[in-house]
Amino acid sequence: MMKVLCWSLLLSSALFAQDWKQSLTFRASFDRGLDADFALGDKRIFTAPDYKAQMAARPGLDHPDITLVTGGVSGSALRFGKKNVKAIFYQADKNVPFRDGDWTGTISFWLNLDPDQDLEPGFCDPIQVTDKAYNDSAIWVDFTKDDKPRHFRLGVFGDLKAWNPSNLPSDNPLFTNRLVTIAKPPFRRGTWTHVAITHTRLGSGKGVAKLYLDGKLQGTAESIAEAFRWDMARAAIRLGVNYVGLWDELAIFNRALSDHEVAELHAIKGDLAAVRR
Repeated sequence: MMKVLCWSLLLSSALFAQDWKQSLTFRASFDRGLDADFALGDKRIFTAPDYKAQMAARPGLDHPDITLVTGGVSGSALRFGKKNVKAIFYQADKNVPFRDGDWTGTISFWLNLDPDQDLEPGFCDPIQVTDKAYNDSAIWVDFTKDDKPRHFRLGVFGDLKAWNPSNLPSDNPLFTNRLVTIAKPPFRRGTWTHVAITHTRLGSGKGVAKLYLDGKLQGTAESIAEAFRWDMARAAIRLGVNYVGLWDELAIFNRALSDHEVAELHAIKGDLAAVRR
C-alpha cells in the first residue's frame, strides 16, 4: 500500500512538472541578473521616467534605489529602497499570453515588506499588467493608502468605457465592488509572502479571477464581463509601482493553475529552474 501511495505521489509530481513545462511563458528569478531567465518574448528589463513616457524606455535598470541583493526567496532579489515612481517593466508581448477574447493565465511572485512601516503615503501596486492604466484592461494587486493596517487588493478590469462609461473616480461601488480585498494581509518584514493571481476567460463575458496568498485561496472576482483590449507595443509587466521592499521570483503561465498547483508552486519557493529554462 505504501509503495502504491509513493508511486502515485511521484507520478502526480511528474505530471505537474510536465504541465509547467508546457505552460510557463516567462520567468525572472533575479538570481543571474535583471533580465529574465526564460521568456517567449523580450527578456530584457526596461526603465522609463514614468509610464506616460514608456515609449522612450531603454533596456536596463536605471534607478539608484533599486538594486539586486542577496537573501531572496531562492538566491537574489530586487530591493526597492525608496518609493519607486519610475517605470520599471518587462514587455508583455509574448511573455504574457494575452488574448482579447478568452484570456487565461497565472501570475506568481513573492514580496517581503511591512506595508504599514515600509511604504510611503499613497497607493502601492507591486505589479500591474496593462497597456494603459490600472482601471483599463488591467490586472494588478495593491496596498491601500489610508487603511490601518493597509488592505491588500486584487483588481481585474477590462475596457474602461464598458464597465465605467462615465469614468467615475475609484471610490465608487462600480470600482470597489469588483475587488478582492484582504483586510489583514500576512505581509511581514523579514518574511517572504507568495502572491498568485489566476484568471480565466477574461474578455469572454464570463471572466473569473482568483487571489492566493502563501498557496491558499483568499477570494474570487466573478462575472468580469467586459472586453480586454491591448496595444501590444505598450503592454507591460510593471514592477513595484510606488513600492518599497523586496521583490522576487516572477513567473507567468498560459493557463490558470489549480488550487493544488498554486499550493505546489508556493511549496517549491520559486525554484523553477528544473521546470523550464
